[in-house]
Amino acid sequence: MDSTTRNDQPDTRPRRNLTATSLKLLIAGGFGVGKTTMVGSVSEVKPLRTEEALTAASTEVDDLSGVERKTTTTVALDFGRVTISPDLILYLFGTPGQERFWFMWDELAVGALGAVVLADTRRLESCFPAVDFFEQRELPFVVGVNCFDGAYSYTTEEVRSALDLGPDVPVLLCDARERESTKTVLVTLIEHVMAINRQATDRRF
Repeated sequence: MDSTTRNDQPDTRPRRNLTATSLKLLIAGGFGVGKTTMVGSVSEVKPLRTEEALTAASTEVDDLSGVERKTTTTVALDFGRVTISPDLILYLFGTPGQERFWFMWDELAVGALGAVVLADTRRLESCFPAVDFFEQRELPFVVGVNCFDGAYSYTTEEVRSALDLGPDVPVLLCDARERESTKTVLVTLIEHVMAINRQATDRRF
């Protein structure tokens, strides 16, 4: 049966590349650093979000310092998809930021190739748990410094020093609201993972 429509016209509908490589990546970091925004800025499908409104009760357990205007919070995950090339599709999973939801990180990390740790220089300490989590599990990660309006601008090396990161961990400035900026962070993560894999292969041989 040939590929034609009922009107005997060629079927020009785009076809999904069944041989494309699919990669799972995590977007992690503290509460209110912009994880949901980052996933939404780049996803080519409507992002799946599990946001709930912040209540008076939650303010007793969630630290809103520096993000007092935040009215919602992710309680499970954010999910999005982006096609980098016809042969490479990324599936993005944003983790919840509050400490009471950290138990979900292990489940979300299963099968992940690597992670973006999103940092807010106004509350840099909020990304320490994510850095520790990925270092302990030896999961490759990069740090994206989300440049919020009005926040003091630090250099990447200042952030590297503050987070006590090794020279091999990429640190880059970004704007989680901008699609191209987010894509740059994701491509940097993939290149970082590939470099680590090449080094491991070289050591074996």
